[in-house]
Amino acid sequence: MKSGTKTRATALASGVCLAMLVTAGCGNDEGTTVESAPASTERTDTTTLPNPAPGMSGDGFGLPDDPEADAFTYDEAAVPVGSTVDVESEDDNGRTTVTLSVTGLAPNRDFGVHVHTRPCGPQPSDSGPHYQNNPDPAATPESPSTDPAYANPRNEVWLDITTDDNGDARASSTVDWEFRDDGANSVVIHAQRTLTGPGEAGTAGDRLACIDEDF
Repeated sequence: MKSGTKTRATALASGVCLAMLVTAGCGNDEGTTVESAPASTERTDTTTLPNPAPGMSGDGFGLPDDPEADAFTYDEAAVPVGSTVDVESEDDNGRTTVTLSVTGLAPNRDFGVHVHTRPCGPQPSDSGPHYQNNPDPAATPESPSTDPAYANPRNEVWLDITTDDNGDARASSTVDWEFRDDGANSVVIHAQRTLTGPGEAGTAGDRLACIDEDF
C-alpha cells in the first residue's frame, strides 16, 4: 500500500471518543528536547484533533493468541480487550501524515505511541525498534537508538496521547518523508510519554499494545 493515499482502520470496541494532542515523545520520564543533527531539516507537524465520532468502528484489541486480531493488548488494565483503535496513513508529495484514534483505554492517563519496524507478535518485543527515516548507525537490535539526533519526532513518527474520562484520544503527526517499502509494519502503545533527553530519547516505558499496520 505505497500509493498516494493509504488508509487502514484498526479499532478497539468502545463507545464515545475524545480528541487528544500528539506530543514529541513516549517515555518513562520528562526529558529535554535536544536539537537533532541529521533529522534537523525535517519538519513534523503535531495536531490536536476533534474527538473520534461516537461508535467509531474498527478492529478491537484482542489477546496475543487471537488469530483473528490485528491489534493486540499485552496489558488488559491499560488497554482492555474490546477497546478500539483506528490508524490512518496518507502520503502527499513526499510528506506522510499518520493519525491515531483510540477508544476505551484506561482513562485520564498518558501513553507514548510510535510507529515500529516489525509486525506485532505474541511478545511485546516482536514489533522491533522504532521506524527511523535516517537510521541511527550506532543502534543495534540489542541497543535501540536513544540518540536525540535520530530518536526524535522529525526522524520517527510519535503519536503520544492523553485519554479523557472515557479512555478516548486522538492524535496526528506529519513528517517530511515517506515510509520505505516494508520498513514500517506496526504502531505500538507504550506506558508513558516519550522521553527526549540524551541516552533516553524515544523511550516510553513498557509496550502495552500493538497494532499491525501496512504503511
